[in-house]
Amino acid sequence: MYILAIETSCDETGIALLEASGGLSQPQFRIVEETLASQIEIHRPWGGVVPGLAKREHEKNLPTLFNDLKPTTDKLKPEIIAVTVGPGLEPCLWSGITFTQEIHKKYFPHAQLVGVNHMEGHLYSFLLSKTYNLKPNISDLFPAVALVVSGGHTMLVHMTSLTDWKVLGETRDDAVGEAFDKVGRLLGLPYPGGPEIEKLATESKNVIEFPRPMLHSKDYDFSLSGLKTAVLYYMRDNKGANKADIAAGFQKAALEPLITKARRAVHEYGAKSLMLSGGVAANKKLRSLLQEMADEEHIPFLVASQEYNTDNGVMIAVAAYIAAESNRALEITAQANLGL
Repeated sequence: MYILAIETSCDETGIALLEASGGLSQPQFRIVEETLASQIEIHRPWGGVVPGLAKREHEKNLPTLFNDLKPTTDKLKPEIIAVTVGPGLEPCLWSGITFTQEIHKKYFPHAQLVGVNHMEGHLYSFLLSKTYNLKPNISDLFPAVALVVSGGHTMLVHMTSLTDWKVLGETRDDAVGEAFDKVGRLLGLPYPGGPEIEKLATESKNVIEFPRPMLHSKDYDFSLSGLKTAVLYYMRDNKGANKADIAAGFQKAALEPLITKARRAVHEYGAKSLMLSGGVAANKKLRSLLQEMADEEHIPFLVASQEYNTDNGVMIAVAAYIAAESNRALEITAQANLGL
């Protein structure tokens, strides 16, 4: 079947058309067409996403992006029209929902309208990974431990199947991506801070040691706000300190609890695979450390290529297919604080 999906939860306007098959037993996906409009340059002067501005940009971008795909959708006639309903910035969610309802009524009245959880889109992005596309038996991947890390979320998930999971732990304050952005601002780096800190850290010759909050706590939760404060105090007390060393120290301290707790979860739950998703999955150091850990544990490591870890329409189409196949489509209304 063909699925048309729309994503507008934050500052990326994404539309994708996918062909899906295989059901829940062995889902397979072929990307027919996709398009994405990023707002990073628009929000950069503000140092973060401005919801009202993001909403206006979505409303401007959606008709243009849809028209790019319309000749193909007219020909293939998608059976599912999907849209992100949460979590996210409520004005942005409504821009996508309203547009989706309009095109559904006008062009695809016989298609099933499916509301999608944005975080499920991230969680299922492993289905777009090169490792999965080598066609392992999907049942051999479970139980799995999945790390979902983005600007708004940081969580460790235990998956027993494609449709059954439990959130083992999450951040108690700042998400990892949010902490990278805040420390990036402290260092005077452009928004978004994550890629800039990663790049700057490679120039370090003397990594500064910062505390690793909750590294040894017995739960699977995380905390980043104390680390951010430690960086702030260090910079206040050490004027002129090398910014590359600070960046490298912060990155090391932010990532170590993720690796440590993911490894502990792999052991405790007997995981047969390790998965990574979310915008912070673009961090090469994080990917490298998790790949190394998975190799040591003799389990496959599944992570999509970079363009499918940041927000996009493709992952929403994937999640829509799983939701439709398992009768878990969500109500078409904005749910800004929707959980996984």
